[in-house]
Amino acid sequence: MNRYLERFSEAVDMIAGLLLGLCTILIVASTVGRYVFSWAIPDSFDLSRYLIGACMMWGFASLGYRGGHIAVDLLYEPLGPRGRRVLDFIAWASLLAFTAMLAYMMFFRLTSAYRSNEATFDLRIPVWPLIGLIWLGCASAVITTAVVPFLRRKSEEPNPLEGHGV
Repeated sequence: MNRYLERFSEAVDMIAGLLLGLCTILIVASTVGRYVFSWAIPDSFDLSRYLIGACMMWGFASLGYRGGHIAVDLLYEPLGPRGRRVLDFIAWASLLAFTAMLAYMMFFRLTSAYRSNEATFDLRIPVWPLIGLIWLGCASAVITTAVVPFLRRKSEEPNPLEGHGV
């Protein structure tokens, strides 16, 4: 199970990296075109904002598995091993609840964009595939976040990827 989840997480990281690279190229090309050639790439603003959203959600999916989110040690450090496990479980459960609600609401945003034929301003490109990419990132985040507490439930060692005590 760990091996499959690690492969899934690597695929999520790869998708997030590719989206970030694509978004960066689009923004730089649009900026250079606008200021050097006085010609902007059509729909670059709309496309880049959807791609930034997709980058965030796919990065969020990676964060759900790796546990690299911001940790506040003020409460965590004074606790013993059992208290730390309880606090970790509360943190993961809160993250899972938030992620599940976000994916749930993004699904309705996706269906709304599909039904209304929402499109970009200049080229009238349908935006539902881009919103679908964002929703897939949310759904991946739910999967990665949901599995981690069950994998670490029996383990006494802390997650080596978390920043506790740093």
